[in-house]
Amino acid sequence: MRSLRSKLTVTMLCVIFAVIMFITLLSVIFIRSTASRKSDQLLLMLCENGQYSLNYYFDSVESSVNNITTLVESDLNGLDDEQFAAHMERSRKFFESAISQTDGILTYYYRIDPSISSTVKGFWYTNLDGKGFKEHTVTDITQYDVNDTSKLVWFTVPKFEGRSIWLPPYITDNLDVRVISYDAPIYYNGQFIGVVGIELDYSAMAKEVDSIKFYDNGYAFLSGDDGRLFYHPYIDVVNLHYEDKKMPYSYTNGSNTAKYVYNGVVKKAVWLPLSNGMHLNITVPVDETEGEWRGLIINILICAVIAMIVAGFFLVATLGFITRPLEQLIDAAEQVDKGNFDVNLQYNKDDEIGRLTKSFMKLAGNMKAHINALNEQIFIDSLTHVRNKGAFVIAIDELQEQINNGSIDPNFAIGTFDCDGLKRINDQYGHDKGDIYIEKACRTISDVFKRSPVYRVGGDEFSIILKHEDFHNLNFLLERFEIVVNDINASAEEPWEQVWLSKGFAVYDPSEDNLVQKILQRADKLMYENKRERKMGRES
Repeated sequence: MRSLRSKLTVTMLCVIFAVIMFITLLSVIFIRSTASRKSDQLLLMLCENGQYSLNYYFDSVESSVNNITTLVESDLNGLDDEQFAAHMERSRKFFESAISQTDGILTYYYRIDPSISSTVKGFWYTNLDGKGFKEHTVTDITQYDVNDTSKLVWFTVPKFEGRSIWLPPYITDNLDVRVISYDAPIYYNGQFIGVVGIELDYSAMAKEVDSIKFYDNGYAFLSGDDGRLFYHPYIDVVNLHYEDKKMPYSYTNGSNTAKYVYNGVVKKAVWLPLSNGMHLNITVPVDETEGEWRGLIINILICAVIAMIVAGFFLVATLGFITRPLEQLIDAAEQVDKGNFDVNLQYNKDDEIGRLTKSFMKLAGNMKAHINALNEQIFIDSLTHVRNKGAFVIAIDELQEQINNGSIDPNFAIGTFDCDGLKRINDQYGHDKGDIYIEKACRTISDVFKRSPVYRVGGDEFSIILKHEDFHNLNFLLERFEIVVNDINASAEEPWEQVWLSKGFAVYDPSEDNLVQKILQRADKLMYENKRERKMGRES
């Protein structure tokens, strides 16, 4: 690090870097703590909203069943068949009144234990199509062991528990529909009589829970008061074994938040109890809850890097204000050394570097003019001002190189011209008239073949390389050439003002012409044949 400019630049950048990193570190700590707290508050708020909605839904069902239970039990006056039959009719009306005030009910029922009555079985109403409740044939309870709580759960579980209870999802008998139900046992004088209950469409409850969506992969699910899954949007709880329904975290940790790992993904969960003893759980991948503040931190780091870069550029620009024009001069000198004299230096202030820049630009311009003049002397014919034989040799060499490396465009031809009668013009009228004769011939060739380079390769010889449009219009141009020559000769007043040219054109053949010289030889041969034909025509 030899220059003062480099030392100052590095020192200032180190100071700026230290300050920016310190501020960034404080920002990260503050943002992370704030964002984590806000994320927990957001999840809890969503959970509270879901809790309110589900409590309202479940409470309405519980209230209906509990009211019906009270009415049914108070209506029982005896256990004989006649009293039961009358009791059943009154119970239907109890249900009809309560059901009308409760949404989402799929079925409702009042079933009598077969040990109490063999003739009065109860009733079962269903609303499968949404058009109203219709009485359905009841399930034959006598076909089941009423003490086996794994079967006929809507009847056996409340009987076994002796209290009103929410049952986890199951497939209802005979209907093959997945439901959840709230059931209550009916007692008369302390004796179990039967069960009343309401079955809810599982999909209706699932829709209520599924509506709680947030972030990209956040969702809600329900668990029972025993800490086992009740409903999950991505798990088939009905077909899970009892042990597999266990929650991945505990409700007894004194908090309503937890972090856990599920399928290799770290997640954050919050939960709140529902009025029916269940828990509403809301879970989301930690990466998503932290995504916003992580993105903010990344943006801060990006801004810090940008600030460093901007500061670096500013320092370099400021400290390099004087050296930059010198660097531009060095670059310009290197360009001139490579033969590029079209350099452009913008520095024009009236100081030492400005005066040096102006002198250098003037020097480069003079060198360009001298070199152009030399090129004209070397490659431009002084009489006709078209390209000379040296330029033609270079062009032929370039074509040969393209043939050798396979980059040649096969659509080209070479033409040769020779002035007829130049010796006679020189001998009879003088060489100055012969020069006019040559210039006239060259100008005629150039006028007709405007898009092709013309070369003077000898005293009275010219060559032309046709490409692109002139190549594709070769026949038309040859006809045009004859018309122009005839017009010139018809209007010429002196012999040296006429144009007499023999010509020959050879088209490149990729299958035969591995050397450009072969094309030239064919063109020369055709030109001399043309010369003989023209001479024989004049003599005849």
